[in-house]
Amino acid sequence: MTDNVRAHAVITGIVQGVFFRLETRRAAEQHRVKGWVRNRSDGSVEAVFEGPQNQVDAVLRWCRQGPARSAVDRVDVNWEDFSGQYSRFEITY
Repeated sequence: MTDNVRAHAVITGIVQGVFFRLETRRAAEQHRVKGWVRNRSDGSVEAVFEGPQNQVDAVLRWCRQGPARSAVDRVDVNWEDFSGQYSRFEITY
């Protein structure tokens, strides 16, 4: 069994206005990862992913690629203590 983890990510590049949040939610749901994603005022996207290590890693790999119209420059990840507070993955504002 894989341990549950929490990753707090900030994705920079051309990541707003290209369906990044919507596609991140789809990737997270596909991998059964919970948490949230939102746009930041500086043009980046921020997300928290919680779930099994291998599933969170899969979503982070997807974030490094992003949807077709995006151009990801960086994905900065801080590993935090797993909280288990999320029941689903959602887009927040």
